[in-house]
Amino acid sequence: MKRTLQKHILIVDDEEDILELVKYNLEINGFQTTCVTNGEQALKKASIHHPDLIVLDLMLPNIDGLNVCRILKGDTETKSIPILMLTARGEETDIVKGLEIGADDYVTKPFSPQVLVARVKALLRRYSESVADENGVITIHDLTIHPEKREVKIGERLIEFTYTEFQILHLLSSRPNIVFTRYQIIDAVRGDNYPVTDRTVDFQIVGLRKKLGKAGRFIKTVRGVGYRFYLEE
Repeated sequence: MKRTLQKHILIVDDEEDILELVKYNLEINGFQTTCVTNGEQALKKASIHHPDLIVLDLMLPNIDGLNVCRILKGDTETKSIPILMLTARGEETDIVKGLEIGADDYVTKPFSPQVLVARVKALLRRYSESVADENGVITIHDLTIHPEKREVKIGERLIEFTYTEFQILHLLSSRPNIVFTRYQIIDAVRGDNYPVTDRTVDFQIVGLRKKLGKAGRFIKTVRGVGYRFYLEE
């Protein structure tokens, strides 16, 4: 019988009880883990071992989690490693900063171990599987998004979108379950110099959901942070 290679998760947290909690729950779910307690060790282990995913606490001594994330995402050798942040509840500013410098998702403390494991699995799945075919066409249930034709269909019904609506939908759906901040969405749609506020994105999302009908349920608001295109397990 062919054995499935275990995914390797690097856990970074300076609280021993959190380290043990995360380690235990990941290992009973079939993951291999390495634990470190500070940013310097995290950078070293990530560079040497290239883990499949990093669970990264933001509140670390010396080099904090945000700087660890920035360094890893700025290095061609480690930038493709998905990062799941552990954050203090209510620290929305740090969450937004982390996402904007390249982190992929977050879980707030105190957290449910089951939720954390589910987020880890979802991130790994999104990095290893694509919802787009070789032509870039995205198909999710009965929703089809064709980037070259700039067409969106639900079943056989063609839905008309504005340029900005289509760009936002394509961005979110191309990386399902990944959180995007409002400013990431603005930058991806129009570029860094597009003169709009973050509330413009909220307005566009309302229009998207209305036009998508039942499929609008996939676009989830991440309170205080932004949006994700959520696919049910």
